[in-house]
Amino acid sequence: MIDREILLEKMKTSPYKPMKAKIIKAQMLTDKEKFFRIELEGKINLSHQPGQFVMVSIFGYEEAPISISSSPTDKGYFDLTVRNVGVFTDKLHQLKEGDTVGIRGPFGKGFPIDNMFGYDLVIVAGGLGIVPLRSLIRYIMANRNDFGNVQMLLGCKTPKELLFKEETKEWMRRAEIKFNCTVDRANPDWKGNVGLITTLIPGIDINPSRTYAVVVGPPIMYKFVIVKLLEKNIPDHQIIVSLERRMRCGLGKCGHCQIEGMYVCQSGPVFNYAQLGNFKGECHEKAI
Repeated sequence: MIDREILLEKMKTSPYKPMKAKIIKAQMLTDKEKFFRIELEGKINLSHQPGQFVMVSIFGYEEAPISISSSPTDKGYFDLTVRNVGVFTDKLHQLKEGDTVGIRGPFGKGFPIDNMFGYDLVIVAGGLGIVPLRSLIRYIMANRNDFGNVQMLLGCKTPKELLFKEETKEWMRRAEIKFNCTVDRANPDWKGNVGLITTLIPGIDINPSRTYAVVVGPPIMYKFVIVKLLEKNIPDHQIIVSLERRMRCGLGKCGHCQIEGMYVCQSGPVFNYAQLGNFKGECHEKAI
């Protein structure tokens, strides 16, 4: 059996039953975000799509949905990056290398990579949005010849909140990637752009019919970024977003992630803008 089949066999008895996994690397990236590298029991591959998520549990305590931040091309492990925002994530931050967690998934629909082959890409990441997008970026880097021009726009509030600093330096150095970063508020050592991420979009040079734009970030960012991308004449179905809802089961059973009768954990979390249809306003205000 291939790894994916082994994984499905493990989940077949009950999709609610977590698989055991070990933390093989744990590192603080900022004062709020912690990076975890996870190895499933038996060292099988997770076989996820960029943009999917897993349910992470601390045995005997609780579980929560966490975006996968590594590429499926990273074999034998997968990465998670967790912001400390509450009781569960605080307890997760206390874990260290060698500790055990439970993993269910992967769940949801990821970025439509098959549709994006051969197209130019504009990747727009705001704040913590770089976490799921890192999975896509690493996949693109490992399969660079499958895509056209790649432009990355990264924004965060301050330089100290920038995640994956060493990797962003590598992306910046790559000649075949156009990379631009901005911060809302700079410190004296910051030499880059200052301003909202929307200020970077007018400067991108694209062929809209041959371009996919992938956008992940905080709720307020979506509304203004999408307007700017539409002004660039990128078709609705080629603007890709990821909706962040509080998902409890990952299986469309609990209803916590429901929007207008649709379950984000099953139909998403990745959608194209055309799919959002009648609840675009809902997504702008609440879902993202």
